[in-house]
Amino acid sequence: MAERPLPRAAVTQAYVDYIVRPLRDPGELRALLAPHRAYAAYALGQLQPDLFARSEWWSARGAQGQALLLHSQGGLGSALFALGAPEALEALLRLHPGPRHTFLTGQPAQLDVMLRHYHLPPDNAMVRLQVDRNSFRPVVGQARRLRGSDVRDVNRLYRADGTPAFYTSENIEDAVYYGGYQDGRLVAVAGTHVVTQAEGIGVVGNVFTHPAYRGRGLGTLVTSAVTRDVLASCREAVLSVDPGNEYALRAYRRLGFREVGSLIEGPAVRRDMVLGAFLRRRVAALRGRRYGAELVSLPA
Repeated sequence: MAERPLPRAAVTQAYVDYIVRPLRDPGELRALLAPHRAYAAYALGQLQPDLFARSEWWSARGAQGQALLLHSQGGLGSALFALGAPEALEALLRLHPGPRHTFLTGQPAQLDVMLRHYHLPPDNAMVRLQVDRNSFRPVVGQARRLRGSDVRDVNRLYRADGTPAFYTSENIEDAVYYGGYQDGRLVAVAGTHVVTQAEGIGVVGNVFTHPAYRGRGLGTLVTSAVTRDVLASCREAVLSVDPGNEYALRAYRRLGFREVGSLIEGPAVRRDMVLGAFLRRRVAALRGRRYGAELVSLPA
């Protein structure tokens, strides 16, 4: 008589629990961000009282690490910033993925997690550059400080390569923007994402030159003017650039910027529907009641 095969042993899946909590203490957040100052410059800017009131901060902590997640709502729209272990970030994004459309900043090790939750452009790898008052080398030339009344010209310029642009006069007035002109026409622009005197750092960006006027140093000129103004009130300025853009890299290095790290950055669109995250939050809140937090279990 043939023997029956023994039943297969049950496979036990190991899980790691993550405690997810909101963070609302600027001092605690500053301590978490400070060791990553160049990378976290935008997040540090959100600690300013007016911006802090429009931000949400979440932390996740478990056996495989911890992570910090920021959702902010500034003048140019929604933004997401992430810091920490990819496994803990997965727990955060399952519950708090944020708005459907956002501008995402993450660390290279987090890319796989980000792609599970968002559609990202393929050219999302960036390098972070930094300059301080001692290393800054401004260029000489005429650049004009832009005001809210210049918003039509700014939008017209940004649309020159077919990209939609919907800046408001407040976006220009509340930030630091400089323009470069040729024959009375605005053909180059640079600005800031955030400037915080309290934290001593500013983020330079939105650098753009009309295609017909590239190669004349106008982008360098307006970036120099913005950086000069930032460094008048801050110790450091940072910006992000595509590592494949050798022309831009040379221009920024000419101003004294140096590479200090890598990041992923770009416009992002959520993959899942709003209801999915809502249901996961309900379950996590029930499971985490005894901790006064949300509890997420992920495969180890």
